[in-house]
Amino acid sequence: MRLEEFSPADRELVLPQVGGELAYHCLGCGARHGIAKLLYTCPDCGEVLLIEDQDFDRLKQRPGVAWRRAFDLRRMLNQPAIKGIFRYHELVAPVVPADSVVYLGEGHTPLVEAPPRLRAALGQDFCFKNDGQNPSASFKDRGMAVALSFLNYLIKHQGLGKVLSVCASTGDTSAAAALYGAYLAPAVASAVLLPRGKVTPQQLAQPLGSGAMVFEIPGVFDDCMKVVEHLADHYPVALLNSKNAWRIRGQESYSYEVAQDCDWDLTGRALLVPIGNAGNVSAIMAGLLKLLDLGVITSLPKVIGVQSHHADPVFRYYQETDPAKRVWRPVTVSDSVAQAAMIGNPVSMPRVIELARRYEQAAGRPTFFVVQVDEQAIMDHMILANRHGHIVCTQGGESLAGMVRARALGIVDPDDYCVLDATAHHLKFIGFQQMYFDNSFPPGFGVTPRPELINQPQEVIAPGLSELPAPGKPLAGPAFDRFVSATAREIARRLGLEEPA
Repeated sequence: MRLEEFSPADRELVLPQVGGELAYHCLGCGARHGIAKLLYTCPDCGEVLLIEDQDFDRLKQRPGVAWRRAFDLRRMLNQPAIKGIFRYHELVAPVVPADSVVYLGEGHTPLVEAPPRLRAALGQDFCFKNDGQNPSASFKDRGMAVALSFLNYLIKHQGLGKVLSVCASTGDTSAAAALYGAYLAPAVASAVLLPRGKVTPQQLAQPLGSGAMVFEIPGVFDDCMKVVEHLADHYPVALLNSKNAWRIRGQESYSYEVAQDCDWDLTGRALLVPIGNAGNVSAIMAGLLKLLDLGVITSLPKVIGVQSHHADPVFRYYQETDPAKRVWRPVTVSDSVAQAAMIGNPVSMPRVIELARRYEQAAGRPTFFVVQVDEQAIMDHMILANRHGHIVCTQGGESLAGMVRARALGIVDPDDYCVLDATAHHLKFIGFQQMYFDNSFPPGFGVTPRPELINQPQEVIAPGLSELPAPGKPLAGPAFDRFVSATAREIARRLGLEEPA
């Protein structure tokens, strides 16, 4: 639909205005710092930051029903500056003008209902939000779109000059950072640090293909993150990990899309999300709180984080029911099929603690939970989901396993409708599927394939054939006819087909 086809009143709704008074808010000492300078931690105390709009109350001058209409109308427009996550411009980055918005097709990822047979098998109504359908095939594009749009704004309008971006990654962050950086080249160049041997070949190929400088570091993600933090503290680089509070703003869009796709009614909903560096679960709670504050939604859903028992520091923290007795302790991780969540010291943990506190205070009841699942359950549920028409990654399998576990614990009620986060495309983690089918998992994973879920190709050489085709050596005439007929009969036999009379 074209803008001129809207009424004057609706045109005012759909066209966002640049505004707001955004500032970095320190979750340690409470200090506030302006956004003119890129900050990743508080210069006063070193704690992580949230970006908050100090003039957020101006948005309350528009009632919730009008905000719902504005967001719904924007779906109908074909203007890149308000497509994707910038449909929610006022909530994610109101200071970024239209000419600085970087839109590569992120957002709009679908809620895909589980088929009736799978719902019946698991006894729960649920869907997957397929964030693997973002441009670089993971949810990381949400945060990267805002972080790079803000960088683009600083370059275009604030004289920032050329930028070297850096990030540590288990795979998906590096792919997103390199892709968005490549779009803004030569103003932005990208360098990524990966834990050697802990990233799938598919994920490694992405930043290489986008032209980023890729460095493989001994150890795990947490080691890479410490090196990147040192670079950000001592050299003129732009950090693109979720320590960058702009990333969190972009990832809030996940919650806005879920709310919009549920017609702005989140009553009886439960959102399940894997926890790795804890930026995503933080952003989801932050976004839902904004929608509630504006009257766009009237109730808060349950938010349930899921962690593997091989990387579960957030789960362990919340095992203590008394908030006054909780003590944060990083953990040493073991190999996990949910590689994107294989993080023992998530940088966004202070955000989780603060936002979970605000979230439950606003809800007036327990609404934030963390459950633990094992590697076997993650793989079984990924295969199970994909056997029923989904395209979920290992982290999506973690979400599904988490739903089953939460149901067993009574956190998810039988009549809850669950929205499960499939954070990346299935093909990024296809190697784990093959290991499952080949029964070749190293012992440390603790995964034993269920025979009914294994699938392998079958070679077909029909009995009685003396001549077979080969590349560069085709058959012809009667020999080819015999090959086709005999091969078809053998396949029909294996399929249990009967030749028609």
